[in-house]
Amino acid sequence: MDATAASDIDRNTAAAGLLRLSVIVPLAPGETAWRGLVDELAAVLPDDAELILVHADASSPLPAPVPPPGPPLFRQLNSAPGRARQQNAGAHTARGRWLWFVHADSRLQPGTLPSLWRFLQRRDDALGFFELAFDRDGPRLAALNACGANLRSHWLKMPFGDQGLLLPAHCFTALGGFDEHVRYGEDHLLVWTARRAGLPIVGVGAALQTSARKYALHGWWRTTSRHLWLTLIQAWPQWRRLRRERR
Repeated sequence: MDATAASDIDRNTAAAGLLRLSVIVPLAPGETAWRGLVDELAAVLPDDAELILVHADASSPLPAPVPPPGPPLFRQLNSAPGRARQQNAGAHTARGRWLWFVHADSRLQPGTLPSLWRFLQRRDDALGFFELAFDRDGPRLAALNACGANLRSHWLKMPFGDQGLLLPAHCFTALGGFDEHVRYGEDHLLVWTARRAGLPIVGVGAALQTSARKYALHGWWRTTSRHLWLTLIQAWPQWRRLRRERR
Protein backbone atom coordinates (compact mmCIF):
# COMPACT_ATOMS: atom_id res chain seq x y z
CA MET A 1 0.00 0.00 0.00
CA ASP A 2 1.18 3.50 -0.79
CA ALA A 3 2.48 5.15 2.40
CA THR A 4 0.53 8.37 1.83
CA ALA A 5 -2.73 6.51 1.23
CA ALA A 6 -2.13 4.36 4.30
CA SER A 7 -1.51 7.40 6.45
CA ASP A 8 -4.72 8.99 5.13
CA ILE A 9 -6.69 5.90 6.20
CA ASP A 10 -5.00 5.94 9.59
CA ARG A 11 -5.86 9.62 10.14
CA ASN A 12 -9.48 9.09 9.08
CA THR A 13 -9.99 6.13 11.37
CA ALA A 14 -8.18 7.82 14.25
CA ALA A 15 -10.34 10.91 13.87
CA ALA A 16 -13.44 8.74 14.13
CA GLY A 17 -12.07 6.88 17.16
CA LEU A 18 -11.92 3.65 15.15
CA LEU A 19 -9.43 0.98 14.25
CA ARG A 20 -9.00 0.24 10.58
CA LEU A 21 -10.11 -3.39 10.67
CA SER A 22 -11.91 -5.86 12.94
CA VAL A 23 -11.46 -9.54 12.07
CA ILE A 24 -14.34 -11.61 13.47
CA VAL A 25 -13.97 -15.40 13.69
CA PRO A 26 -16.95 -17.48 14.93
CA LEU A 27 -16.03 -20.79 16.60
CA ALA A 28 -18.30 -23.82 16.77
CA PRO A 29 -18.31 -25.92 19.96
CA GLY A 30 -15.28 -28.19 19.93
CA GLU A 31 -13.70 -26.30 17.02
CA THR A 32 -9.92 -26.60 16.94
CA ALA A 33 -8.98 -25.42 13.44
CA TRP A 34 -9.06 -21.80 14.61
CA ARG A 35 -5.65 -22.04 16.28
CA GLY A 36 -3.80 -22.15 12.97
CA LEU A 37 -5.78 -19.19 11.63
CA VAL A 38 -5.20 -17.16 14.78
CA ASP A 39 -1.47 -17.80 14.64
CA GLU A 40 -1.39 -16.58 11.03
CA LEU A 41 -3.43 -13.47 11.74
CA ALA A 42 -1.50 -12.58 14.89
CA ALA A 43 1.71 -12.62 12.88
CA VAL A 44 0.55 -10.23 10.15
CA LEU A 45 -2.17 -7.92 11.46
CA PRO A 46 -1.00 -4.36 12.26
CA ASP A 47 -1.68 -2.43 15.43
CA ASP A 48 -4.70 -0.66 13.91
CA ALA A 49 -6.55 -3.98 13.64
CA GLU A 50 -8.25 -6.25 16.15
CA LEU A 51 -8.98 -9.96 16.18
CA ILE A 52 -12.22 -11.10 17.82
CA LEU A 53 -12.95 -14.78 18.51
CA VAL A 54 -16.59 -15.55 19.30
CA HIS A 55 -17.13 -18.89 21.06
CA ALA A 56 -20.48 -20.67 20.81
CA ASP A 57 -20.63 -22.06 24.32
CA ALA A 58 -21.48 -19.51 26.99
CA SER A 59 -21.33 -22.17 29.71
CA SER A 60 -17.67 -23.01 29.16
CA PRO A 61 -14.64 -20.93 30.09
CA LEU A 62 -12.81 -19.26 27.24
CA PRO A 63 -9.56 -20.88 26.10
CA ALA A 64 -6.34 -19.19 27.13
CA PRO A 65 -5.36 -16.43 24.69
CA VAL A 66 -3.16 -17.69 21.88
CA PRO A 67 -1.50 -14.58 20.44
CA PRO A 68 1.31 -12.99 22.47
CA PRO A 69 0.73 -9.60 24.13
CA GLY A 70 0.86 -6.66 21.77
CA PRO A 71 -0.67 -5.89 18.37
CA PRO A 72 -3.10 -6.80 17.07
CA LEU A 73 -5.66 -6.28 19.80
CA PHE A 74 -7.02 -9.72 20.66
CA ARG A 75 -10.39 -10.34 22.30
CA GLN A 76 -12.55 -13.37 23.04
CA LEU A 77 -16.31 -13.40 23.53
CA ASN A 78 -18.96 -15.96 24.41
CA SER A 79 -22.19 -16.03 22.47
CA ALA A 80 -25.29 -18.15 22.04
CA PRO A 81 -24.68 -20.90 19.47
CA GLY A 82 -25.26 -20.16 15.81
CA ARG A 83 -22.85 -18.56 13.35
CA ALA A 84 -25.20 -15.63 12.67
CA ARG A 85 -25.52 -14.85 16.39
CA GLN A 86 -21.80 -15.19 16.92
CA GLN A 87 -20.87 -12.93 14.05
CA ASN A 88 -23.45 -10.34 15.09
CA ALA A 89 -22.09 -10.42 18.63
CA GLY A 90 -18.57 -9.87 17.35
CA ALA A 91 -19.69 -7.02 15.09
CA HIS A 92 -21.57 -5.40 17.96
CA THR A 93 -18.39 -5.06 20.01
CA ALA A 94 -16.04 -4.39 17.08
CA ARG A 95 -14.17 -1.09 16.89
CA GLY A 96 -12.98 -1.34 13.32
CA ARG A 97 -14.14 0.82 10.45
CA TRP A 98 -14.21 -2.38 8.37
CA LEU A 99 -15.48 -5.80 9.46
CA TRP A 100 -13.93 -8.96 8.05
CA PHE A 101 -15.80 -12.20 8.79
CA VAL A 102 -13.49 -15.21 8.52
CA HIS A 103 -14.36 -18.86 9.12
CA ALA A 104 -12.22 -20.75 11.61
CA ASP A 105 -10.94 -23.27 9.04
CA SER A 106 -9.79 -20.57 6.62
CA ARG A 107 -6.12 -19.95 5.94
CA LEU A 108 -4.32 -16.96 4.50
CA GLN A 109 -2.59 -17.13 1.13
CA PRO A 110 0.49 -15.05 0.16
CA GLY A 111 -1.64 -12.36 -1.51
CA THR A 112 -4.53 -12.28 0.97
CA LEU A 113 -3.42 -9.46 3.25
CA PRO A 114 -1.73 -7.23 0.61
CA SER A 115 -4.89 -7.38 -1.52
CA LEU A 116 -7.06 -6.68 1.51
CA TRP A 117 -5.12 -3.50 2.33
CA ARG A 118 -5.32 -2.33 -1.30
CA PHE A 119 -9.06 -2.98 -1.24
CA LEU A 120 -9.48 -0.87 1.90
CA GLN A 121 -7.47 1.89 0.27
CA ARG A 122 -9.53 2.17 -2.90
CA ARG A 123 -13.02 1.29 -1.68
CA ASP A 124 -15.57 3.19 0.35
CA ASP A 125 -18.89 1.39 0.65
CA ALA A 126 -18.77 -2.12 -0.82
CA LEU A 127 -19.05 -5.75 0.18
CA GLY A 128 -15.79 -7.50 -0.66
CA PHE A 129 -15.09 -11.20 -1.05
CA PHE A 130 -12.04 -13.37 -1.69
CA GLU A 131 -11.50 -16.08 -4.27
CA LEU A 132 -12.22 -19.51 -2.84
CA ALA A 133 -9.43 -22.09 -2.74
CA PHE A 134 -9.69 -25.49 -1.05
CA ASP A 135 -7.04 -27.20 1.02
CA ARG A 136 -5.83 -30.66 0.01
CA ASP A 137 -7.73 -32.33 2.87
CA GLY A 138 -10.59 -33.30 0.56
CA PRO A 139 -11.14 -34.94 -2.83
CA ARG A 140 -9.56 -33.47 -5.95
CA LEU A 141 -13.02 -32.74 -7.35
CA ALA A 142 -13.35 -29.99 -4.73
CA ALA A 143 -11.33 -27.84 -7.15
CA LEU A 144 -14.44 -27.82 -9.37
CA ASN A 145 -16.48 -26.48 -6.47
CA ALA A 146 -13.98 -23.70 -5.93
CA CYS A 147 -14.08 -22.81 -9.62
CA GLY A 148 -17.89 -22.78 -9.57
CA ALA A 149 -17.97 -20.65 -6.42
CA ASN A 150 -15.64 -18.08 -7.96
CA LEU A 151 -17.63 -17.90 -11.19
CA ARG A 152 -20.86 -17.57 -9.19
CA SER A 153 -19.36 -14.79 -7.08
CA HIS A 154 -18.21 -12.70 -10.04
CA TRP A 155 -21.01 -13.36 -12.51
CA LEU A 156 -24.00 -13.68 -10.19
CA LYS A 157 -22.63 -11.57 -7.30
CA MET A 158 -23.27 -14.41 -4.83
CA PRO A 159 -20.20 -15.00 -2.65
CA PHE A 160 -20.57 -17.12 0.49
CA GLY A 161 -19.14 -16.82 3.97
CA ASP A 162 -16.14 -19.09 3.39
CA GLN A 163 -14.90 -16.38 1.02
CA GLY A 164 -14.26 -13.96 3.88
CA LEU A 165 -16.98 -11.31 3.54
CA LEU A 166 -15.64 -7.79 4.16
CA LEU A 167 -17.67 -4.58 4.51
CA PRO A 168 -17.74 -1.27 6.39
CA ALA A 169 -19.21 -1.49 9.88
CA HIS A 170 -21.80 1.21 9.18
CA CYS A 171 -23.01 -0.73 6.11
CA PHE A 172 -23.29 -3.93 8.15
CA THR A 173 -25.41 -2.08 10.72
CA ALA A 174 -27.60 -0.52 8.02
CA LEU A 175 -28.21 -3.96 6.48
CA GLY A 176 -29.36 -5.31 9.85
CA GLY A 177 -26.52 -7.79 10.27
CA PHE A 178 -26.88 -11.53 9.81
CA ASP A 179 -30.34 -13.06 10.02
CA GLU A 180 -30.38 -15.07 13.26
CA HIS A 181 -33.65 -16.84 12.45
CA VAL A 182 -32.51 -18.98 9.54
CA ARG A 183 -31.09 -22.50 9.90
CA TYR A 184 -28.40 -21.98 7.26
CA GLY A 185 -27.22 -19.49 4.65
CA GLU A 186 -27.04 -16.37 6.83
CA ASP A 187 -24.05 -15.23 4.76
CA HIS A 188 -25.94 -15.82 1.51
CA LEU A 189 -28.90 -13.77 2.77
CA LEU A 190 -26.65 -10.90 3.88
CA VAL A 191 -25.31 -10.69 0.32
CA TRP A 192 -28.84 -10.52 -1.10
CA THR A 193 -29.73 -7.80 1.40
CA ALA A 194 -26.64 -5.89 0.31
CA ARG A 195 -27.65 -6.23 -3.33
CA ARG A 196 -31.14 -4.90 -2.66
CA ALA A 197 -29.57 -1.94 -0.84
CA GLY A 198 -27.38 -1.21 -3.86
CA LEU A 199 -24.10 -2.05 -2.14
CA PRO A 200 -21.50 -3.11 -4.72
CA ILE A 201 -20.34 -6.75 -4.47
CA VAL A 202 -16.64 -6.68 -5.38
CA GLY A 203 -13.81 -9.20 -5.46
CA VAL A 204 -10.84 -8.31 -3.28
CA GLY A 205 -8.43 -9.83 -5.81
CA ALA A 206 -6.80 -12.63 -3.80
CA ALA A 207 -7.60 -16.10 -2.50
CA LEU A 208 -8.58 -17.34 0.92
CA GLN A 209 -8.08 -21.06 1.50
CA THR A 210 -10.60 -23.18 3.37
CA SER A 211 -10.85 -26.82 4.38
CA ALA A 212 -12.42 -29.37 2.01
CA ARG A 213 -12.91 -31.95 4.76
CA LYS A 214 -16.72 -31.85 4.47
CA TYR A 215 -16.40 -33.32 0.95
CA ALA A 216 -14.17 -36.08 2.27
CA LEU A 217 -16.46 -36.77 5.24
CA HIS A 218 -19.84 -36.78 3.48
CA GLY A 219 -18.81 -37.54 -0.11
CA TRP A 220 -18.24 -35.15 -2.99
CA TRP A 221 -21.47 -35.75 -4.90
CA ARG A 222 -23.72 -35.78 -1.84
CA THR A 223 -22.19 -32.59 -0.44
CA THR A 224 -22.17 -30.78 -3.79
CA SER A 225 -25.76 -31.65 -4.67
CA ARG A 226 -26.99 -30.69 -1.20
CA HIS A 227 -25.26 -27.30 -1.38
CA LEU A 228 -26.67 -26.63 -4.84
CA TRP A 229 -30.20 -27.47 -3.72
CA LEU A 230 -30.02 -25.39 -0.55
CA THR A 231 -28.59 -22.45 -2.49
CA LEU A 232 -31.32 -22.68 -5.12
CA ILE A 233 -34.25 -22.78 -2.72
CA GLN A 234 -32.83 -19.83 -0.79
CA ALA A 235 -31.76 -17.77 -3.80
CA TRP A 236 -34.93 -18.12 -5.88
CA PRO A 237 -37.26 -16.09 -3.61
CA GLN A 238 -34.48 -13.55 -3.01
CA TRP A 239 -34.00 -13.08 -6.76
CA ARG A 240 -37.75 -12.62 -7.28
CA ARG A 241 -37.87 -10.08 -4.46
CA LEU A 242 -34.95 -8.17 -5.97
CA ARG A 243 -36.69 -8.05 -9.35
CA ARG A 244 -39.93 -6.75 -7.81
CA GLU A 245 -38.14 -4.03 -5.89
CA ARG A 246 -36.25 -2.83 -8.96
CA ARG A 247 -39.31 -2.48 -11.22
